[in-house]
Amino acid sequence: MAFIPTGKVLIAGEWQDGVTTFQSSPAHGPVHTFFSATLEQVNKACEAAEDAFWSFGYSSRAERAAFIRTIAAEIDARIEDIVVIAMQESGLPEVRLRGECGRTTGQLRLFADHIEKGDYLDRRVDPALPDRQPAPRPEIRLMERPIGPVAVFGASNFPLAFSTAGGDTASALAAGCPVVVKGHPAHPGTCEIIALAIEAAIKKCGVHPGVFSLIHDAGYEIAHALVKHPLIKAVGFTGSLAGGRALFDLCAARPEPIPFFGELGSVNPMFLLPEAIKARAETIGQGWIGSLTLGAGQFCTNPGIAIVIDGPDAERFIASAVEAASKVGPQTMLTDGIAAAYRKGQARFEASNAVKTLYRTESEGRQALPNLYETTGDRLLADHTLREEVFGPLGLVVRVGSVDEMITLAKGFEGQLTSTIHMDDADLANARRLLPVLERKAGRVLVNGFSTGVEVIDSMVHGGPYPASTNFGATSVGTLAIRRFLRPVCYQNLPRDLLPEDLAF
Repeated sequence: MAFIPTGKVLIAGEWQDGVTTFQSSPAHGPVHTFFSATLEQVNKACEAAEDAFWSFGYSSRAERAAFIRTIAAEIDARIEDIVVIAMQESGLPEVRLRGECGRTTGQLRLFADHIEKGDYLDRRVDPALPDRQPAPRPEIRLMERPIGPVAVFGASNFPLAFSTAGGDTASALAAGCPVVVKGHPAHPGTCEIIALAIEAAIKKCGVHPGVFSLIHDAGYEIAHALVKHPLIKAVGFTGSLAGGRALFDLCAARPEPIPFFGELGSVNPMFLLPEAIKARAETIGQGWIGSLTLGAGQFCTNPGIAIVIDGPDAERFIASAVEAASKVGPQTMLTDGIAAAYRKGQARFEASNAVKTLYRTESEGRQALPNLYETTGDRLLADHTLREEVFGPLGLVVRVGSVDEMITLAKGFEGQLTSTIHMDDADLANARRLLPVLERKAGRVLVNGFSTGVEVIDSMVHGGPYPASTNFGATSVGTLAIRRFLRPVCYQNLPRDLLPEDLAF
């Protein structure tokens, strides 16, 4: 029998009704009704998370690893139903969602492996120096400890890998932090079935039920109440700049300010150096469009801007990109609101005197087609709106007169998730000049690749200077993400029997 959502919220092991409701807006398939959480339910979820912390936060690494692996196994056991409801709600194709489900369970297992190794604890020991003059030194030890309950906001564009059991939840649980998830209203049914998998793992492993709660709301009141709750100690968020900045400001304005780890998107500029574009203009143009239009351009690492030195090679690149774009058919966007925002972004470009149209289409309803424009470096620097993200398959070519102008342009960009250099061996000297600028602007620098997508591995950074993210020292992808939910604690002169187990050696 196919999965049918109940529409309830999960509060510390209990599925509960709310008072008000909202309806899902699927790309296709049945519409379902969901309860919005009440302020009382938010409070109960946070109180339960705090209560759970006193056991879960002090559980062994082996116990937490087993729990996280059980969540992954429970998701695997429900994959057929997960794919069906996620396809209906998001409009994403089956192959993408099966892959994303694998990424979700893969990163859960990755964090289980990571905490078992113990390196993330960053244990440090300075032995006592009782004979030191003029004063002795006591023994001092350091270890990373979990910070407490964490609020996680699901992302619209990744209903699995960045949502209920996604990277924020996986890294928080691995750290020892209970989680309260605010499900995304674009895929509430998908949130519910993943929550069922987590609930099953909680019961199998005998974990405190307050370690995970799921709340819904189609508006803003519940989200604001969650980030302002005094028992929440950090927030993980993936979404728009406007929404993320509003929550960031709420976190900062609390009587006890807390860290807000928001990934807010970027335009991910590509810099096409002269020898590379001379040798591979057509190939780079085709590759750019493939990356730009993948998943209807609904990736935060979507390479929205290509900077190229004006001339015959630039013309070849543009012609190739336009030809490739003309072969891309309509794709379903994640929500009606995202589709409307994409059309609004296109209209902004159409109305600008600073841009020229290279390839124009008309997108209707929830469908999106690619659009390409061009401008100059001077105009891009003068008009900030041209450097703002348009979420969807819209690309901007920027013509510059020299590598020097390219570097000046790079310095004018705000923080980015990624920046890319396309180069050949003969471009090495110019690439060396460009790299220090891009290092300061982006969390990930690529050479001869396309930025769409990330690898879930130890060395990945998915973050960057503001406005790409709200904390330039953090990543939301890869095992380094666990550091967001830890803090160093120093233990001075404690007897061995009193030290935490992981530090008593």
